[in-house]
Amino acid sequence: MTEPAGRARCGTCLRPQSACICQWIRPVAHEAEVLILQHPLEAGHAKNTGRLLHMSLPRSRMLTGEIFEEAELRAAMAETPAYTVLLYPPTSQDDEVPALDLERLKDPSRVRLVVLDATWRKSRKMLHLNPLLRRLPRLSLEDVRASAYLIRKAHKPGQLSTLEAACVALAQLEGDAGRYQPLLQALDGFVAQQQAFLP
Repeated sequence: MTEPAGRARCGTCLRPQSACICQWIRPVAHEAEVLILQHPLEAGHAKNTGRLLHMSLPRSRMLTGEIFEEAELRAAMAETPAYTVLLYPPTSQDDEVPALDLERLKDPSRVRLVVLDATWRKSRKMLHLNPLLRRLPRLSLEDVRASAYLIRKAHKPGQLSTLEAACVALAQLEGDAGRYQPLLQALDGFVAQQQAFLP
């Protein structure tokens, strides 16, 4: 989102005031901690949902980068004792990936969900460039609904925005899909807002 110098920005969502997304923030009392790793190209993208997700999840943290120092990632994952899992589908190069510990997933308040906020191509690159991420157990989504995120192209059926994927994963971990419905409904408003800017 390239803006003319000096354009007024919202102090909360950091977007231009004309495109402020604060009205779509829906704070959710979630149990699992969330660490959002945002690709730098997403940070300034008008259609990005990662920031809205971060602002709606009080127990979330966001780091921006493509390559992270292993010490920085370890520190971000060690702030509270938690079982850390990566929200990412299985790939053909999963040699290093440990199996999910289903027993530890039973207490979502002691789980940390790592979410990559990037396009599919960039997320694969982030995974490749950060060995620590490749060694995390993977959480895959079950019963994926059709995406309501109509402003960016999905390359395969079942691909969701960062916000949608995280909400589905949290609902899956916590067994409470209803908790995330207000945020998913707010996404519809966010999408409509972005569509209004399109020619």
